[in-house]
Amino acid sequence: MTSVAAGLAVKYRCLKEPGSGSGYAGWDKSIKCKLGNYRSKLREAGCNEVAVNRKRGRGDDSDPNRFILKKPKRGEVNFIPQHPENYDDSSLEQERCLLVDELKKRGNDMALIRQKMDLTFSLRRKEIMEMQPLVKEVQERWPALFLKEQICAEFMCITTKDLLETFMTALDTYSIQLIKLFRARKGAFNNEINLLQRFDNQMSNIVQHRRTISLEGLPIFVRDTESKLFLTCLDTDPVERSTKGVKVGILAVLEDSNGPASEPTVVNIGIVLEEDIILADLPDLPTACAYLFGLLYGLNIEFPKEHRYTFEAIQHIFMELTPTCSQRVRSLKTKLLV
Repeated sequence: MTSVAAGLAVKYRCLKEPGSGSGYAGWDKSIKCKLGNYRSKLREAGCNEVAVNRKRGRGDDSDPNRFILKKPKRGEVNFIPQHPENYDDSSLEQERCLLVDELKKRGNDMALIRQKMDLTFSLRRKEIMEMQPLVKEVQERWPALFLKEQICAEFMCITTKDLLETFMTALDTYSIQLIKLFRARKGAFNNEINLLQRFDNQMSNIVQHRRTISLEGLPIFVRDTESKLFLTCLDTDPVERSTKGVKVGILAVLEDSNGPASEPTVVNIGIVLEEDIILADLPDLPTACAYLFGLLYGLNIEFPKEHRYTFEAIQHIFMELTPTCSQRVRSLKTKLLV
């Protein structure tokens, strides 16, 4: 099958060259028909990924999902894998129930949880891709997916990349150059001046502060909308007020102190998805940002339009998951590599 496909590709390229003669349209249609027939056979054989990637649904013209095309667009290696051998939907559902029961116990067997999560990976991806459930619904059915260890494991299964190590290594690589870019454009955005002043006032743990300032300034530099990705509130404020209307964000809870003005003390850092705090008690903002990026992949959540270029920069520059990007992110990458 590989040699036949390679031969067709060579003929296809030759026919596209100028002066190759007639027959291009015929070959073009023939190759499309052959590939279409091949995908139909895979769909009939039960290939999950091909079954989901349908250009047209089975409903009538009024069906809003009729022209939805689900396909890997963000560098997913395992978009919708096949079920393990000798397992089907019903048997994997039983394994999922055992996994939920294990999490209800006081002392969790983490080895068993890892084994069950690996086993049910295909069922989980199929549900998320086909049904597109809300985050609350995923929490009810797959509570283990929101454990810190399992967020990294899920990201590894989807992209074959280590989430925390890849993210932190890239952040350390580009943070110094990012701060230089912020200083060069500090006259354009007042917020950048505040960020740089905070960084200049730090006398200890410079590496950690450099990471934080780089991430906080990234949305400003790529000119995302004014809607904030990094939110703050006081520990005396109601959390619901701070998360209302927030689809994707990171919330830092600050200590309410009446003392003299100084650097605020961060009490807690959490990840907000669909107006709910999904993950809390995170050590710092860079770690929270990495887990948020992993959750967006694990839950197949589209990058919000107001933060599109921020996450695209993380995806393309930091994580190196996609070969192409927008002109705005490409410009940033060029400046970072100069």
